Amino acid sequence: MSYEEVQTLLQMINVDLSEQYARSLFQKCDRSADSRLDHEEIEIFCRELLRRPELDTVFLRYSANDCVLSTVDLRDFLKDQGEDASLLHAQSLILTYELNEWAQKNQFMTPNGFTMYMLSKENCVLNPEHARVYQDMTHPLAHYFISSSHNTYLTKDQLTGDSSIEPYIRALNHGCRCVELDCWDGDKGEPVIYHGHTLTSKIPFVNVIEVIKEYAFKASPYPLILSLENHCSVEQQTVMAQQLRSILGDKLLTKPLGGLDPHSLPSPEDLKGKILVKGKKEHGAVEGSSSTSELSSSDEEASRTSKKGDQKPSVSKLSPELSELVVYTCSVSFKSFEHAARNPATELSSFSESDATRHIKDSGMYFVRHNSHQLSRIYPSGQRLQSSNYNPQEMWNAGCQIVALNFQTPGEQMDLNQGRFLQNGQCGYTLKPPFMCQPGTTFNPENVGGGPGHRPVLFTVRIISAQQLPKPEWDKPSSIVDPQVWVEIHGAPIDNNKKKTPHIDNNGFNPQWDCTFNFTVHAPDLALVRFMVEDHDYTSSNDFLGQYTLPFTSLRTGYRHVRLLKVDGSTLSPASLFVHITVGPCESSPSKSSTKSPARSPTKSSAKGP
Repeated sequence: MSYEEVQTLLQMINVDLSEQYARSLFQKCDRSADSRLDHEEIEIFCRELLRRPELDTVFLRYSANDCVLSTVDLRDFLKDQGEDASLLHAQSLILTYELNEWAQKNQFMTPNGFTMYMLSKENCVLNPEHARVYQDMTHPLAHYFISSSHNTYLTKDQLTGDSSIEPYIRALNHGCRCVELDCWDGDKGEPVIYHGHTLTSKIPFVNVIEVIKEYAFKASPYPLILSLENHCSVEQQTVMAQQLRSILGDKLLTKPLGGLDPHSLPSPEDLKGKILVKGKKEHGAVEGSSSTSELSSSDEEASRTSKKGDQKPSVSKLSPELSELVVYTCSVSFKSFEHAARNPATELSSFSESDATRHIKDSGMYFVRHNSHQLSRIYPSGQRLQSSNYNPQEMWNAGCQIVALNFQTPGEQMDLNQGRFLQNGQCGYTLKPPFMCQPGTTFNPENVGGGPGHRPVLFTVRIISAQQLPKPEWDKPSSIVDPQVWVEIHGAPIDNNKKKTPHIDNNGFNPQWDCTFNFTVHAPDLALVRFMVEDHDYTSSNDFLGQYTLPFTSLRTGYRHVRLLKVDGSTLSPASLFVHITVGPCESSPSKSSTKSPARSPTKSSAKGP
């Protein structure tokens, strides 16, 4: 490679070296002095380019002789990381990541071995214990947040977008445990799924059920809920019931589980491998219920009509065969929290995002109590014609379980949803905090200045560097990004906060910030942390480059790499952030807007303010 070809390569991998440094590095590696780099020389050039001085700094801090890490040095590092600091673990890391045979034989770790170790999955910011199902799955369904999709069949907007089976496959493969089916009468007696009274395309109901059968339990063994928006005639409802039974077979739950109270909600463990139908049930079919189960054509219609005090909900006949398939998830119109408290836990109400927000503000504590024993489904406003999403965190703060989002629309809201369900093996069920599961809880989602859920901690994150950031797809090939990093807390209102680093000019390859932020997190059990990287622009809005969101309680302390994700949630490997995290008791509560950096530590480099 000539010097000009090396410059083109650097541009392709999004690194902008100064002319002087690039030329001197080229000449240093051109050992044959022929103005070209051969295979070995290119390898040396790349190794120099990939050097991580910030990792070298950490290495030297723990190395007793500045050359290698002994097992004692490595154990000191592991202890500070909050990890297993046993001799056996230190030895196993050296055997795994040290490539130098002499060092490996003598139980030393060289800078190269340390770099390999720090870049491995073992140093991901997500607690590896939380990457598997680690929570108790024997609580009632109402005690879990449930990953839920709205208008699952749509690929784009709600007016002219295509309907397809593909979004069901994607949602189920991402651990979604509640999908929606808008069912309408089709030709030749075959029900179809589409967004009614719009130009969205139609797909046969039977095709969707066949796909659901195939993919229902590929990503998670726990129960899948089919949320039926039923607009069909009695005849085609009967066809739906027949197709559900014949295709899903014994996966379909058709009667209460033996040995359990039929009016209480079973657990995800009880319902493993089962598919539940959520829908209306015939009047009086919910034995022991003090409410009438209106047979409105849809949850959304029931929600709208139930708000009009003197107007009865539109009532349509329901097929007994379909009604019979509704077991633990019977849709009823919401009247009041007092009224709902007298009804079986198997009754479920749906709320529009605006209704849910009003209940949170007016009766937040009672909404949380309601959700301690009954399921609530939240769906986006009908005004969101472009399939945009509301903020799901507000609904989770109230203990709402089935917070349905438009999975086809990427963005911050879907990042939060993916982050919420990143833990517990990505199985689509996440256990709510204990203070949300008690019938008499006094937790108020609008105020956590004290009481249940209030256990403030100090979260300190140092954004050290980034590695191999991508360029926006629409950028010119010659452009180089000017990255900056946001650290965001999403949780109870008192915790919502975000801070940003300065931007680094023309360096997407290995920008360094060394910038420290402090956050007081008052309700850590509800909080999510989102790392977001964008390309700074003086003349237009900044471009998104990558993000990673995870539950605050799943963070690992110490030096960690944050593996960034694309806008659609897929991996952006090898792009990452290098950070240092501490979580400790909150002795004092710094002001929310403060971005003051901690004082210089004698063993650490100075942390610059944003």
